[in-house]
Amino acid sequence: MLNFSYKVSLRSAKVCYINALAYITTNNEIEYFLNEKSYKIHSRAIIIAVGSRPFVPRDVPGAFELTITSDDIFSLEKSPGKTLIVGGSYIALECASFLNDLNFDVTVSVRSVVLRGFDRQCSNKVMNNLEELGVKFKFKNLPSKIEKCEREDKLLVTYTNGERDLFDTVLYAVGRVAETKNLGLENVGIIVGLDGKIPVNERDETSATNVYAVGDVAQGRLELTPTAIQAGEYLARRLAAVSSKIVNYNNVPTTVFASYEYSSVGYSQEKAKEYFGKENIEVYLREFSSLELSAAHRLKNERLWADEFDKEASPQCLSKLICLKSEDEKVVGFHFIGPNAGEICQGFALAIKLGAKKSDFDELIGIHPTDAESFCTLSVTLASGQDFRVSAGCGGGKCG
Repeated sequence: MLNFSYKVSLRSAKVCYINALAYITTNNEIEYFLNEKSYKIHSRAIIIAVGSRPFVPRDVPGAFELTITSDDIFSLEKSPGKTLIVGGSYIALECASFLNDLNFDVTVSVRSVVLRGFDRQCSNKVMNNLEELGVKFKFKNLPSKIEKCEREDKLLVTYTNGERDLFDTVLYAVGRVAETKNLGLENVGIIVGLDGKIPVNERDETSATNVYAVGDVAQGRLELTPTAIQAGEYLARRLAAVSSKIVNYNNVPTTVFASYEYSSVGYSQEKAKEYFGKENIEVYLREFSSLELSAAHRLKNERLWADEFDKEASPQCLSKLICLKSEDEKVVGFHFIGPNAGEICQGFALAIKLGAKKSDFDELIGIHPTDAESFCTLSVTLASGQDFRVSAGCGGGKCG
């Protein structure tokens, strides 16, 4: 549907769309083949926006031949069934979430930590939420071989520790690589990194005159659809000489669409300490259950029960502000885990971008009863050692 709507938009804008693989021949020329014929196009500017594709390792026997990626999951001709997801990325956890929500048996195999680069406390909270919902995690135990078990029509996975298990589907989500091979970049002197990405400056210019790169293919850029869209729009306006704006990649909000979403903008606790110093950081936080979710008695997955009294699910939500003491507690990091986290963060992201302080959050009157109002009443700091978990009340509100 999206591909079709983009084609319609291009046609409406009177853009000539050619479905063919092109490669660069000079700084002002590309060549492509269509129906076994060669065609050339001359242009004042060439924009590379080929994006990236999921990476599947070739050094694991059977991985490249027998597994799928997130590109394939929605076009399967049969149920995915019992699924192994390899990787701890946000794509891995998002796929694990909706497959588990659809009641499939899901295991996630992770090399080291989940959501590398995100706030550690929040990342672990996302993982704990998924575990309580039924997702299984294996750490430091990756597939070493994948074989087709014809007798049972399943995939036999052998792990690095020697364990073996049968799965209906194995999905790799261990990262993405830029699609820059065979584009003729060497013809104009562009040297890509090991990940295939193209070095660019703040104006999206490559090392080759008249050649630009935007989106996932550009080195050092956030791999997010909205940033790629804005980069493309801004570049088009600059090339048309109607604007000189460049994209501001600071304080870009993002969301991990897990079963309980995790949304953030600004610094993680770890990055804030690294940039500003541990003694200069104050962290405010609160853990609670969303009001709608607490209306029913919720149990965590039976595998996690320690005894008959340890059945209750943990609070699903976590609200966290990271503040800079030296600047009157300016908020440099906003993090929320819970239902509709993306919707909540989108609004607060503007406040962070405009330099809001903790006192601004304190003076803001919350909408009751919502999860978002928790940010108006945060009083417990991580440094205080006090319990920041709230076991009663109206979701993010003060009552109870």
